[in-house]
Amino acid sequence: MSRTIPRVVITGIGAVTPIGNTAADYWQGMMEGRSGAGPISRFDATHFDTKFACELKNYDPTLHISRKEVQRMDLFTQYAMSCAVMAVEDSGLNIEAVNGERAGVIFGSGIGGMWTNHVQQQNLFERGGVPDRISPFFVPMLISDIAAGYIAIRFGLKGPNYGTVSACATSSHSIADAFMIMQRGMADVMLAGGSEASVCPMGIGGFNAMKALSTRNDDPLTASRPFDLDRDGFVMGEGGGVIVMETLEHAMNRGATILAEIVGIGLTDDAFHITQPAPGGEGAVRSMKLAIQDAGLTPSDIDYVNAHGTSTHFNDKSESAAIRAVFGDHADNLLVSSTKSMTGHLLGAAGAIEGIASVLAIHKGIAPPTINQITPDPECTLNYVANKPQEKQIRAAISNTFGFGGHNATLCFKAFAE
Repeated sequence: MSRTIPRVVITGIGAVTPIGNTAADYWQGMMEGRSGAGPISRFDATHFDTKFACELKNYDPTLHISRKEVQRMDLFTQYAMSCAVMAVEDSGLNIEAVNGERAGVIFGSGIGGMWTNHVQQQNLFERGGVPDRISPFFVPMLISDIAAGYIAIRFGLKGPNYGTVSACATSSHSIADAFMIMQRGMADVMLAGGSEASVCPMGIGGFNAMKALSTRNDDPLTASRPFDLDRDGFVMGEGGGVIVMETLEHAMNRGATILAEIVGIGLTDDAFHITQPAPGGEGAVRSMKLAIQDAGLTPSDIDYVNAHGTSTHFNDKSESAAIRAVFGDHADNLLVSSTKSMTGHLLGAAGAIEGIASVLAIHKGIAPPTINQITPDPECTLNYVANKPQEKQIRAAISNTFGFGGHNATLCFKAFAE
């Protein structure tokens, strides 16, 4: 017996980012072309090669979480909870009226409770290796799946629930998995996204050891410069994002406002190198092609690409080549931007906040800019929406995220039409 595959729409968004602690403020920050970079305040970075990052500003977890809960949560989980609460509020869902057994959470973090690990190890070392100072909450604060569990408990969501971990593709995989679960008919409502809080000594120190971070310490505001000839590495960011996904039937039955529709996903791996992309962005090419095909669209239907655009030499060159390979002559008609130029790279949370940027670009008819476009790179020849947003009716958009390990994930969204 054939089964009708449900359409899946987006009805709510929530975000905490280095350029705004709500989705509305995040969007405003992008429209202003504002950089979230500045000197690191969380620890003394004097002896680190990189002394700046894109940290949250004036974030108050107690707006959404009790003080007791805050003390038992790593920062990444606090960010997750704030995003989830705001996304549910934005969706207008009456949680008490939702069938909890038909609602779930897929929420990821690339690294999880890195700050908690740092603090608890310090406690252990300061006690000469005697473990009596290790918190009984250490493990549940550390593990990356705990955010999904907390969100489910908060809202009574008893359906599919787990965390994804795939480096920088993590939260795109969360959204993709939620989409597939809903298409399979296993849920009517899903919350999906990711969060990250890795601006800590081991986070900055580890990426410095890899020579992956920008060291433009004299000018942090212009350090994240995707597709620019003088880029010298990515800028670490922190925060998170959640989207509320509903079947079209569920959303229509309650009269929800629909922001956009998610219509396709592409999931691949380079199988080439643990950190470098495959030559020519081969895995990214397949990821984008699969997402567009899964959506039932053609490359010419896509108007906007939210690029992975990390501001690293290899990524930006290979992603630009991959986009040209996928879109051919239509590549010159695309608006392509890297919102990491403003937020920095949120690692496992990148796909969530960049998916939100893509949804809002469709909903509002404006492509966010790539700021810090100063010196064109002759190997990066697309329209990167340089420095200022650009108005355009966006029929459909794709959002790319690529992670260490060769993980590639592309999400395809389009404007909603009944």
